[in-house]
Amino acid sequence: MMVNLCGLLNANKEPVPLKSVEVELEVRDHVATVVSTLNYENKEDKPLEAVFVFPLPGDAAVCHFSAKIGQTQIVAEVKEKQKAREEYDDALSSGQQAFLLEESEQSPDIFSLSVGSLPPGESASIRLEYVTELAVQADEGLRFILPAVLNPRYQPQGSEGGSVQVTSVPASLVPYSLSFSARVSSPRPVSKVESNCPLDPLQYLNTEQSQATVKLAAGHKFDRDVELLIYYKDAHQPTAVVEAGQASAKPGSLMGDPVVMLSLYPEFPQAVMSSLASCGEFVFLLDRSGSMSGARIKSARDTLLLLLKSLPMGCYFNIYSFGSSHEHIFPKSVEYSQETMEEALKKVEEMNANLGGTEILKPLKDIYSQPCIPNQPRQLFVFTDGEVGNTKEVINLVKKNSGSHRCFSFGIGEGASSALINGLAKEGGGHAQFITGTDRMQPKVMQSLRFALQPAVVDISVTWDLPKGVSVTALSPPITALFQGQRSLIYGQLTGQSSEAAEGCVTVKYSLAGHPSQNQLHFSLQPAEDTGLTVHRLAARTLIRSLEMEETERRGEQDEGVKKKKVVELSVQSGVSSAFTSFIAVNKGNGETIQGPLVRRNDPTLLMQCYMVSGLPLMYEMSCDMPEMNEMSCDMPEMTCARKAKAPSSPGFLSNMKKKRVVFKRAQSEADHLSPQSDGQHVNDASSSSANSSPQQPPRDPLLQLVFLQKASGCWVLDPALAAALGKTSEEVEKPKPASVNKEVWATILALIWLHGFKMDAQEEWELLAMKAASWLRAQNAPCVTECVDAGNSLLGCKVQKDVLGL
Repeated sequence: MMVNLCGLLNANKEPVPLKSVEVELEVRDHVATVVSTLNYENKEDKPLEAVFVFPLPGDAAVCHFSAKIGQTQIVAEVKEKQKAREEYDDALSSGQQAFLLEESEQSPDIFSLSVGSLPPGESASIRLEYVTELAVQADEGLRFILPAVLNPRYQPQGSEGGSVQVTSVPASLVPYSLSFSARVSSPRPVSKVESNCPLDPLQYLNTEQSQATVKLAAGHKFDRDVELLIYYKDAHQPTAVVEAGQASAKPGSLMGDPVVMLSLYPEFPQAVMSSLASCGEFVFLLDRSGSMSGARIKSARDTLLLLLKSLPMGCYFNIYSFGSSHEHIFPKSVEYSQETMEEALKKVEEMNANLGGTEILKPLKDIYSQPCIPNQPRQLFVFTDGEVGNTKEVINLVKKNSGSHRCFSFGIGEGASSALINGLAKEGGGHAQFITGTDRMQPKVMQSLRFALQPAVVDISVTWDLPKGVSVTALSPPITALFQGQRSLIYGQLTGQSSEAAEGCVTVKYSLAGHPSQNQLHFSLQPAEDTGLTVHRLAARTLIRSLEMEETERRGEQDEGVKKKKVVELSVQSGVSSAFTSFIAVNKGNGETIQGPLVRRNDPTLLMQCYMVSGLPLMYEMSCDMPEMNEMSCDMPEMTCARKAKAPSSPGFLSNMKKKRVVFKRAQSEADHLSPQSDGQHVNDASSSSANSSPQQPPRDPLLQLVFLQKASGCWVLDPALAAALGKTSEEVEKPKPASVNKEVWATILALIWLHGFKMDAQEEWELLAMKAASWLRAQNAPCVTECVDAGNSLLGCKVQKDVLGL
């Protein structure tokens, strides 16, 4: 039997406690600054070195790292990664205290922190600060996420290092407490703040309600990410912030010049938005690795049902699924019809999370190898819990194929890699969604399908109109996608002098459904007060990420080092982390060396450690290379140790995965929160798997049962199954049908009345398939439609108006 051990452990399995964690969040409009303070104490009788691994948002700009030991404060500097490692090793070998913070070279949302030579009995307080943009949700809320868990990152077969199987430990066993407070300010009133965790009541700081504070309620358990949703009144207003340069920085440099951040919300004509495309090639790529088991895979099956019923006649589609291997339903995309839809649904009902690991690269290559179908724009939908180790390689493949498709991505569950999910959508010109906690997958996925069915925005250009003597250098990559109501951010470096009253103007031009359109924003060049260097750091992070992607593409060429040099220079100048730099802090103190042998807390005899940073706990598991441990593991069914994989023993371990493969695991408990049921009830894994063992079993949910019965054309058939879905007998449904009306017309009107009468709370999920049904009805030119609607309302006990049904 395996013992669940948490915390940083010594050789006697005694914890080296993380005493407390404090997280302070400051949100200004749509930009967040996060400060995490972690307090540790070494209760051993020897000096200690510890390595911690933790997640951050994939687009975060880490801009400050410091450590306080006793009364000594050490602020870290940004240096080229190899130099920083050498400096860290030199410090430890000479008995000095040192701290090293590194970003993974594989994925920008994983960091490692090495704490070196913490003396016996000594406490250390570590402060980490980062800034990030908040993503806009479907309901106009701004989403802030404090990551709690880092899922296992699966390395594809054939890559050096391989994958280590690990066990899971319930995150709820972690004993640490967290204090979390947020301050929100905006030019517009703050209407509300919601969270997946209990909050104390919102406290307004002024009468305009444009400033507020909120705290996490006491007693929070660390079994999930902390998610905040912030809502402003009139949120979709374009804004511009000009930030003054750093006084000590060289004029003409990024940090020395003013930087402008523009937030644009394009609004498209309603006539264009209401016309959905009737063509396209829709490719769905579903993760069926083991971590998708239980409620996740069931919710994914239900979502695919809604997607397949909502596709327009005349389009093409295919469904791929992947794990260690990958499968497809059809050899190539097929035309959407009743026959192909039924065949696909039958295969979807049989899908389980039984394909092993998470190798997403191979199915993507397979999809891109298929020739595009003329006049059928390719739309790719990717569903995954984001557990891959080759994030940058995957994103780079999508970027290379961005000219031939749009990619819509969905991160499922806590711990889904934000770098992967956001990167797929950003480079693929699509939209990213995250489904966590008790979120239903279906409404978010259907919103993305609506985006995919809207006309693509093409020929996007950005032009600047600035006063004489002022010029702008674009710091953001070109905009590749615009969606109705979705924010686009543009950063620019302003060079030159202007009067205080000077104004600038930016114009975004584009073509939509063959019509040229544009959006303009006028803004003052007067720098805002009290923004610090937040905008500069976000701009630097944006430019660094763009350069890193170029670096990935150009590997193997002679000028490989040119881009790397640019990234290092920009990272050091701005104080923002990158894949090629690290934060290094050495306590030279009074020159005294720390006595005694250094104890490393990645001892191979340790089975498990739990790390906590950026606010919440992480499960971290050691693979062991000691023969006696391998022998022991053979008799322990709950744990597997990989013979060749070694535990990390140097600060550069994370970004040097080829030598030291580390795998992270968090408990799967939150998967149960991903209930696909309308009433929010949790789905029991065992019951859901047995219920789905038969492909003939229709969905239990009444809404999904009705959707299941819809034909590809959009109509319903009058039969006992429809009567049962409506809660009636066959006789009750057939009797009130007007004599001159076709059975399919009557059945379809009844289904639409039931949806509008009983399921308005889930309208986002069935809206597209209802539009398809209404379109089918209009094409029938059926008589007595008004009479049918009245009779249907009477039968079902509803009061739905004919025009509401789209008739």
